Amino acid sequence: MNLTKFNFLGFSKSWWLVLIAGIVMVICGFAYWFWPDAGYAIASQIFGWVLILFGIVQLIVAAGPRYPKGWGWWIAGGMINMFIGFLLVRSIMLSEFVFPYFLALVFLYWGISMVIGSCNGHKGRYWWLYLVNGILLMLIGFFFLEAGWVQNMMMVSFLTSLAFIYWGFSICMVAYDIKPAGRLEK
Repeated sequence: MNLTKFNFLGFSKSWWLVLIAGIVMVICGFAYWFWPDAGYAIASQIFGWVLILFGIVQLIVAAGPRYPKGWGWWIAGGMINMFIGFLLVRSIMLSEFVFPYFLALVFLYWGISMVIGSCNGHKGRYWWLYLVNGILLMLIGFFFLEAGWVQNMMMVSFLTSLAFIYWGFSICMVAYDIKPAGRLEK
């Protein structure tokens, strides 16, 4: 086993789908940053559709003919993202009320999975990036919990745009990491 190529998520030919999902997240984040008057309801709807898209991408990556290591995390993450996305898209009233809590749950999940991934792949070259990324994602999740409790719409709007941008770059980093170098690992 070559430990220089050991990572938590494995390798996949569908890495470019993950990269596209990350780029879409960054674009949505900047769009919300520059046009905050689009409103809180629209942000929750956009985020719901992006979660559905990313959940589908996760399921496609996990269900490929050469599914990556950690495919269970991909399936669990995809199902959670799609469930939360469909709830946000279904009802605007519900999405406005529970939007910060859903975001907190998603970011806490991804933060925990990144921390576990860093501990699992601690002999890899950049394991510490996953650890830092996981801690930052969990911190964003805790900020969303606090913003939802206070129901501070300005804080939630700012965190939403910042979270879209950061999470998009984080997803792009994962896409680069799961890209096979030459041929796929078994």
